[in-house]
Amino acid sequence: MSSTTSARPEVVQKPRQRTPPPSQLSPPLTPKQSPRSEPSSLPTRDVSGISPPTTPIDDLPVDIDIPDNYVAHTVATVKPLPPIGWHNWWKELNYISTAILTVTPALAIYGAFTTKLCWQTAVFSVFWYYVTGLGITAGYHRLWAHRSYIASPPLEYALALAGAGAAQGSIRWWSRGHRAHHRYTDTELDPYDANKGLIWSHIGWMLVKPRRKPGVADISDLGKNPVVRWQHQNYLTLFVLMAFILPCVIPGLLWNDFKGGFLFAGAARLTFVHHSTFCVNSLAHYLGDTPFDDKHTPRDHFITALCTIGEGYHNFHHQFPMDYRNAIKWYQYDPTKWFIAVCSWVGLASHLKTFPDGEIRKGQLTMELKKLERKSNAITWPKSSNDLPVISWESFQEQSLTRPLILISGFIHDVSSFLDEHPGGRHLLAKMIGKDASTAFFGGVYDHSNAAHNLLAMMRVGVLQHGLELESERAIPPSQRLQIVRAVQIAELVKAADHDGDEHITFAGNLYTQECETQQ
Repeated sequence: MSSTTSARPEVVQKPRQRTPPPSQLSPPLTPKQSPRSEPSSLPTRDVSGISPPTTPIDDLPVDIDIPDNYVAHTVATVKPLPPIGWHNWWKELNYISTAILTVTPALAIYGAFTTKLCWQTAVFSVFWYYVTGLGITAGYHRLWAHRSYIASPPLEYALALAGAGAAQGSIRWWSRGHRAHHRYTDTELDPYDANKGLIWSHIGWMLVKPRRKPGVADISDLGKNPVVRWQHQNYLTLFVLMAFILPCVIPGLLWNDFKGGFLFAGAARLTFVHHSTFCVNSLAHYLGDTPFDDKHTPRDHFITALCTIGEGYHNFHHQFPMDYRNAIKWYQYDPTKWFIAVCSWVGLASHLKTFPDGEIRKGQLTMELKKLERKSNAITWPKSSNDLPVISWESFQEQSLTRPLILISGFIHDVSSFLDEHPGGRHLLAKMIGKDASTAFFGGVYDHSNAAHNLLAMMRVGVLQHGLELESERAIPPSQRLQIVRAVQIAELVKAADHDGDEHITFAGNLYTQECETQQ
């Protein structure tokens, strides 16, 4: 998201051969046939009256011929411009963008100290802020860059005019950069790569010439839109009209405040719109959490939503960019969503796109599982049977003479640290030393709690040879009956399930839950 275009160095590449139209292609033969070949057993139909669709070469998408490893190939083969330093910074400035982004706030500061702000102008400035801001969020962003809904011609023209008043370039230019941002997020081909720092992603990338040309992104659909073409061809006139003339003339004619209108509804309002939009590129990639995916930097946060007219739920947006919503919960702040919904109710918009709820919940579940896995990894768990020595019954009896060892569910436990802490008294444990206390532990004397079972598992010191209860549900502490398992382990789990028939495995995104169940 930016305020103006900048000259970018073109990379000289070898000319690519465009795919010729289908009319110039000879029909494929699959499989290879000859006049004497046997007729195919597959059903056939008469296609003599059907002609293949033709696409003019000029209308082909610009990214139709890019290689599969386009990002890595481009980064490796196309050299960026030299770094900016004290010796060349004045040569690398984007003077048009720099002028707009410095003169406008300077005028706003001048107005704050020299011009009285009347309440009518203040109200109109806020109103005009939302008008031009929605031109970007509902128009440039969700309508044209992501095609998340269809707007009627009156709404398209209104959003095109409003967006021009935000002084961020034409629809065509803005959408091209934004589509590149989504396709190449957090890479060298991302025009406002968040990995280069908060200042760079917020405003720095507009003040200087780009070190590298943004990655290719197709906007051929916008070239066919008459509203987009009209705005692009008349952008400079529309920008001056919507950004400064109307905000000056309306207050001047209605309540005789030409100067206040120019300085507050014009310059100050434009400054706020600029940095509101820029926060989507910067703050929305630094502040908040990642409830849907943590592969890239976009994040969700209420503060960012307040600053950006509802564009602050950026983690959701990058996962589901064609959804007309940024916020999916009713209490989340997203006036852009509300505006589009109202336009739909009154017939100005239609075909509002929403991602399937099940797919959204999959992303949420995957992230919840990842959080649980991190918590699980921070906990000390009991040793499994594979990590413990196998002890015969005779050895268990012998060692019990010198250590307080108790057998429960095939595991041998050293209860020396718990003898005096046992709620039922030391004597109940002492009389079970060297014996199998499984029946007593699981309800014969007292049906112990899950916490007691979990604590007992931490006292394991061995496994009884031929201990039949190791495979039972009772041998598994309650805290370990539901576990987070990485995808790389799923093959072993499935094999164990097929062999023993006692494991139920549920797929959940890139993580899995394993619940051990025993056939009684």
